[in-house]
Amino acid sequence: MAKKFTDEEALLFHMHPRPGKFDIAASVPMATQRDLSLAYSPGVAVPCERIHADPGQAYDYTNKGNLVAVISNGTAVLGLGNLGALASKPVMEGKSVLFKRFADVNSIDIELDTEDPDAFCAAVKLMGPTFGGINLEDIKAPECFIIEQRLKEEMDIPVFHDDQHGTAVICAAGLINALHISGKKIEDVRIVLNGAGAAGIACLELLKAMGARHDNCIMCDTKGVIYQGRTEGMNQWKSAHAAATDSRTLAEAIDGADVFLGLSVKGAVTADMVRSMAKDAVIFAMANPDPEVTPEEVHAVREDVIVATGRSDYPNQVNNVLGFPYLFRGALDIHARAINDEMKIACAEALAALAREDVPDEVALAYGQNLKFGRDYIIPTPFDPRLIWRIPPAVARAGMDTGVARRPIVDMNAYEQALKARMDPTSSIIQSIFARARARQARMIFAEGDDIRVLKAAITYRREGLGEALVVGRESDIAAKLEAEGLREQMGAFEIVNAASTPHLDTYKAFLYERLQRRGYDRTDIHRLAARDRHVFASLMLAHGHGDAMVTGATRKSAHVLDLVGHVFDTRPEDGAVGITALIRNNRVVLIADTLVHEWPDEHDLANIAARGADVARALGLEPRVAFVSFSTFGYPVSERAAKMHLAPGVLDARGADFEYDGEMTVDVALNADAMKHYPFCRLTGPANVLVVPARHSASISVRLMAEMGGATVLGPILTGLRKPVQVATTGMGASEILNMAAIAACDMA
Repeated sequence: MAKKFTDEEALLFHMHPRPGKFDIAASVPMATQRDLSLAYSPGVAVPCERIHADPGQAYDYTNKGNLVAVISNGTAVLGLGNLGALASKPVMEGKSVLFKRFADVNSIDIELDTEDPDAFCAAVKLMGPTFGGINLEDIKAPECFIIEQRLKEEMDIPVFHDDQHGTAVICAAGLINALHISGKKIEDVRIVLNGAGAAGIACLELLKAMGARHDNCIMCDTKGVIYQGRTEGMNQWKSAHAAATDSRTLAEAIDGADVFLGLSVKGAVTADMVRSMAKDAVIFAMANPDPEVTPEEVHAVREDVIVATGRSDYPNQVNNVLGFPYLFRGALDIHARAINDEMKIACAEALAALAREDVPDEVALAYGQNLKFGRDYIIPTPFDPRLIWRIPPAVARAGMDTGVARRPIVDMNAYEQALKARMDPTSSIIQSIFARARARQARMIFAEGDDIRVLKAAITYRREGLGEALVVGRESDIAAKLEAEGLREQMGAFEIVNAASTPHLDTYKAFLYERLQRRGYDRTDIHRLAARDRHVFASLMLAHGHGDAMVTGATRKSAHVLDLVGHVFDTRPEDGAVGITALIRNNRVVLIADTLVHEWPDEHDLANIAARGADVARALGLEPRVAFVSFSTFGYPVSERAAKMHLAPGVLDARGADFEYDGEMTVDVALNADAMKHYPFCRLTGPANVLVVPARHSASISVRLMAEMGGATVLGPILTGLRKPVQVATTGMGASEILNMAAIAACDMA
């Protein structure tokens, strides 16, 4: 599978804005002397005394209950082998941020510079008081078995080797559904596993705990079948799964098997092996980066086989990120002493059950396809937002039922609601946009090929599989800029277009003259615009179908760019154009409108802006609740300036708008549920997620203030209401933000 980034991009990602992948921030106020006195001496003495008297209160007064250590010695780093402790740190940092991203679990990476299991265990055990759980990572076999088992026996917090059990849990979830579709029972099927490493052994152990019979399971390694009596290449963990069988090779073992599980190497399974398997067979080819056999190779031989792999570009990806964040989330929330088999099985069953349910529209929209339970959808997708509030409760219940919970959850419904509130929507929204863009495969016009940020965005657009990239600029200039960045080999990543090379220039000029001849433009002006201005030229390309969407604005002020685009498209307020900016902070998404087009809208314009805002909210997977905001609330204090905000809801009433709206109201009433309670007649059923403001300047001030002082993530402005999808970036955007704007353009939210 081709890489979607260069080595240089990977290095820059890990270097900027600061080396590494995460910071540590205070969760309490630290502004005043009193704050500091409470955070440290003398105030810190009080919880210290309480914890000394009752160690269980460490979960109440410290971060222990939401802190996991990701620990490795670097002896089996990804597919790279024994790189040592220090070189494993980027991987461990990455694992830590995955914990935070998917389950809001705080995590610290720890790299231990030893290959001695005794020294490793001693170090980890001494750190037990600090953490609520231990995630072991990238430790070679057989030491990983020794280390995990010993730490589980000696520590009173969960110890979990994800390379083993994470894969096992997701594999089990997929197999539950694959057998459900094929009409088979786990206790009846013949299972063949190829790859007797840590993950393979854990998979077979978990499946046996779920009901698979020992005599129906055959494990193979590089020397063939692990059979009773074999002595070569054996250890105690392999011996536990030795089968009473006459089979000696993988080909012999797989003949007539119902299930094949691969955690080995590319090409281990041949077409003849696939043919020899039982009817409605299941193949989980999980070798990375290339599976033992590809879905195409399987289905070229027979169509009745359900196939899963470890790759994201095939259906049914066995991805550990579906498991470990939510297992630890559930375990931490009951202050668990361990993660046992019952909790792992509960996780697998919950994942399987989720895949069998109807997929919400916003999930299907995010992935740009119709996801429906069946042969190509037996495992949930990693970015399904339901995972956070469906999987941890199942894990927690199993922990409580098996007696490993120190503090059982009393109100499970309240717990599920608390889990829903944990997640930052930023990543899911951006993921949704990119998935939809990938499905649309839009030919994206990048108007400003003289800027290296734009060129990098165009390269990534193509590399990410979003579609073709068309860059407006001179080939020599583009080559020089890429050469200066060490990216000369990326010239082929996009098509270069300009007025000198296009055969359509005369057509473009005729079209433009027809539009502008009564606005004071003669043919000389038209030629200058069409042939020399990249924004106009790119707009003309889009208008004539020589591209599907366009992004511009990285090198010029937004208002000026909008005027230039307006030569080709109708971009004026009276034409229905509206700019909407998404602000994302503290697990909330709020859209501000109009941030780009309307200078001083009247009540009818405001109603139009509200309707556009509601459309964008729905496109982002939100149910729109629109508030017309002002300095007054429902008529008080009375002001001529607030009158139009008061009248705008009436305009929507007359139109029969199909979304929630009300106003005018102050921002605190719009966003704060407690403040809104003082106005029981308010028609909004919850805090607003679309704020329509009185004027463009107030919108701009609000967005910039939230970005600079409030730390909000800004997405947009999203330009809507044009005949074709055009997005206008801002001059301060980097390459990744320009790429985001291109993806938004590809989604066509107009």
